[in-house]
Amino acid sequence: MRIAVTGATGLLGNNVTRLALDRGWDVVAISRNASSAVSLEDLRVEKLDADITRWDSLDCISGRIHAVIHSAAHIHIGWSQRQEGIHTNKTGTANAIRLAQKHQARLLHVSTVNTLALGELNRFADEETPGDGQVPCTYVVSKRAAEQEVREAIAKGSDAMIVYPGFMLGPWDWKPSSGRMIMDLRNGAPPLSPSGGCSICDPRDVAGAILAAIEQAPCGSRYVLAGENWSYFQLWREIAKQFGKRAPWTFLRRPGRIVAGSAGDLLGKITGTEPLINSAAIAMSSQFHWYSSQRAIDELNYRIRPVSESIADAIDWMRQHQMLA
Repeated sequence: MRIAVTGATGLLGNNVTRLALDRGWDVVAISRNASSAVSLEDLRVEKLDADITRWDSLDCISGRIHAVIHSAAHIHIGWSQRQEGIHTNKTGTANAIRLAQKHQARLLHVSTVNTLALGELNRFADEETPGDGQVPCTYVVSKRAAEQEVREAIAKGSDAMIVYPGFMLGPWDWKPSSGRMIMDLRNGAPPLSPSGGCSICDPRDVAGAILAAIEQAPCGSRYVLAGENWSYFQLWREIAKQFGKRAPWTFLRRPGRIVAGSAGDLLGKITGTEPLINSAAIAMSSQFHWYSSQRAIDELNYRIRPVSESIADAIDWMRQHQMLA
């Protein structure tokens, strides 16, 4: 099996690449800086420096490709960068579809649970839950635009499927992405945590389900690949516990959320750069993004390891790579 992985230097793409190599598959690792990326330097892969928004930089792949795993994306939780986010995620996905069609390969598109409807505290959402409820920030809007490209391609006969990972914590987070939360809490948590919750999964488990889907899932399949549904208060306490540092006392209430979000938006207007703490990020972190992965468990043998294990492995990996100094 020979696969092409976009975003191969990112958290999920790197885990997919490594697992595929462990299984004896050949991998074309695609990233803007694949040839010089430290995340790929010890791997026997074909490296391709490419901009996914430019078809000519992807069209140079020679030889047969059996599957394209599209995990590259522009990620920004905020109101700014909307044009860039939609362009990158929509055009990049269209080019990934085109690449798969050229090679008569399967396409697996990595979406996010943030494009699905929100569930309720006592009823987790899944692939078929009706409604919406998501904050229409740049990330959500751009990822929905990308997913629409895949849905239209499937309707026209393309062999494609979609997966929806939850909040991933685990090793090989080079940039880092979600691992930034761990880095921010290494000296102890602030008194107040976000008030919402997320569905925490390990990128190694998500990668395993992705490869299983490539091998056996029918065209048009959709799978939530989430995990244990925790509040951020619970998550921050566990991270603080593993560092042996102070834990949050409670979570941020509505007045504090309004103040923090407004202050972030004002700072963005003054500096011209939207900070990580802004009203969109505050709103999203106050929601409960809790999901059921039962379909993937039943059909892909998806297994969800304990959150505490994922956090411990992420911390160990970061320490080995001097990311927690």
